[in-house]
Amino acid sequence: MESDKNNVNLNNNAVLDQLTLSDSQKRQGAVKAVIFTLIAVFIFFVPVTIKGTTDVVFGIVYKSIKSNLGLLGSWLGGIIIMGNALASIYGKYLCKRKDSFLYRYYAEDSVIHPLFYLFGGVCTLILLLHFTVPSFTGPACITNPDIGETVYSIAMDVALIIPVSGIFMPFLLNYGIVDFIGSLLEPLMRPVFKTPGRSAVNAIASFVSSASVGVLITSKLYKSGVYTKKEAALIATGFSAVSVGFAYKVIETAGLSDYFLPIYFIAMLITLIISFFMCRIPPLSRKQSVYLDGHEQTREEIQAEKIPVKSVVRIGGARAIKKAATAPNFFREIRSSLLDSCFVLPKVISLLTAAGIVAMIIATYTPVFHWIGKLFEPLLVLLGVPDAAQIAPSLPVGIAEMFLPVLLIADKVGRLSLEARYMVVTVSMVQIIFFSETIVVMLSTKIPVTLKELVICFFERTVLAIPISALFMHLLF
Repeated sequence: MESDKNNVNLNNNAVLDQLTLSDSQKRQGAVKAVIFTLIAVFIFFVPVTIKGTTDVVFGIVYKSIKSNLGLLGSWLGGIIIMGNALASIYGKYLCKRKDSFLYRYYAEDSVIHPLFYLFGGVCTLILLLHFTVPSFTGPACITNPDIGETVYSIAMDVALIIPVSGIFMPFLLNYGIVDFIGSLLEPLMRPVFKTPGRSAVNAIASFVSSASVGVLITSKLYKSGVYTKKEAALIATGFSAVSVGFAYKVIETAGLSDYFLPIYFIAMLITLIISFFMCRIPPLSRKQSVYLDGHEQTREEIQAEKIPVKSVVRIGGARAIKKAATAPNFFREIRSSLLDSCFVLPKVISLLTAAGIVAMIIATYTPVFHWIGKLFEPLLVLLGVPDAAQIAPSLPVGIAEMFLPVLLIADKVGRLSLEARYMVVTVSMVQIIFFSETIVVMLSTKIPVTLKELVICFFERTVLAIPISALFMHLLF
């Protein structure tokens, strides 16, 4: 089996289904599948309460590390960002040796990427001095708690999410849970969302842990030849939703804590409804069904994923056992996953800091988003949404940071109606695409989407979200 495993693509279900295991291999595979799946479920999906705080284990781990590191962690992250800025200038503009690591590391970046990295490095230095030296006074547009501090805090979260997820990702991807869930949901996911059944795992991981985790899982599976370009783009932009914990923070800020469960589950449902439409309209509908290695997805490959409904549990279980039995060396895979994660980390947090601060400055100090928001006002009025003029400018601001729309109405909570606050919260939660996290993570991990496409998708999702959210608003209130 070892020799076969090295010569075939076991991410192809047709190949996996034809694989034959001995009885002992089946037993070993079943044991590994059960044990590692239980570990993965516990790490990523089971909420636990520690010292009054409820979160999934994955969230507790990276948040505990961040809390214990404190200011030191901020400086370590800052050193990475500032070091990346200097290295990118040399690697992109000055280095002439095409075989050097820095040249190859920045080779695929555009000529303006180092300028963003440099801006991120400068902002980081200003913020670190602001945090550390009481007498230091930096530019207010950067040190503003709602701008620089908010973005940098998110950047440090992502800086820990990436390596921690790199350590735990093999539990989730290598031992059958993805294949089992994929087999169960294939009859739903492929016809409804035009994605494989296993993409449901991405959605679940995002909802319970972090949007970045969903993107990282998608990137990993795309690079492994599991997803095509079209599937990876659809999954990353459609299912990488905010986590339960962050959603609660958003809902609480809008003064809607009493409605947390209905609003959260409505937001999940709306996310799925929007994804149904997004896969059928440009630009995502025009993406090629081509794998990373260049070969086009065939009807036979799609057909191989189709399973009779009565057989989904049996076939899903068999696939999980085979995948676990043929899994690579555990420690070598963790090392590889961690190295892959750390490889993208400097670019991700550098771009996140730069793009996030630029977007937040535009949202805070210019009327650009206010003007864009005015375009949504007639639609809100038509749909019977109260306080339409007051909440319309907050809706497009979500492209900067998904928490920002709620922050913009936070001081009006007592004056705005329940319905208006619900609309701001729900629309911001289902937009998914924003500069302070998901956009830069997608671009840095080579998910096959461009910045232009992401901006278009953001506005498409917003336009779709408003009437659907309004419908549920009238049902709920």
